[in-house]
Amino acid sequence: MIVLGLTGSIGMGKSTTAKMFAEAGVPVHDSDEAVHRLYAGVAAPLVEAAFPGTVVDGAVDRGLLAGQVIGKPQALKRLEEIIHPLVRADAEAFLSRHRAGGAPLVVLDIPLLFETGGRGRVDKVVVVTAPADMQRERVLARPGMTAEKFEAILASQVPDAEKRELADFVIDTSLGMEAAREAVGAIVAGLGGGKTGPSAA
Repeated sequence: MIVLGLTGSIGMGKSTTAKMFAEAGVPVHDSDEAVHRLYAGVAAPLVEAAFPGTVVDGAVDRGLLAGQVIGKPQALKRLEEIIHPLVRADAEAFLSRHRAGGAPLVVLDIPLLFETGGRGRVDKVVVVTAPADMQRERVLARPGMTAEKFEAILASQVPDAEKRELADFVIDTSLGMEAAREAVGAIVAGLGGGKTGPSAA
């Protein structure tokens, strides 16, 4: 089974690209979705203990949490020490399930693949990219996003140019949905995955 890592800086179109891999019949483990589940489950009491007042109705409130960690390297590091091992365990369970099911190819959607030393967990890496002005426009259009928040997030990520150099495959999402879909299809076909296997994540 080939494990393909999917990554890219904020606003580059990674989530949309992940959906295209799923549509092509490749099982996808979405780290953001896993975090969402964990924040509503086992991670909630751990996060509340470290960052009091961030859990509402039994689930982590991402807005309240962001207020305590964005632009604060030590707080962010503390949060990562709680969340990353839980997400990794969730991903390992996903890999075991699909390896046992005989899937030829799976995708691990890992936003901070290079930042967290995740290169060794995957066989190949796809980086999604777009021009900096388009990235900025996309991110600043998000609810609650400010230029300051965006700059703080960018500063914590490996630069896009460096990611592209480290990638096995690069998908430029500025070329449009159809071009991205074709690129995904070519990667899947080249790695021997796709519709032959189960598509459930």
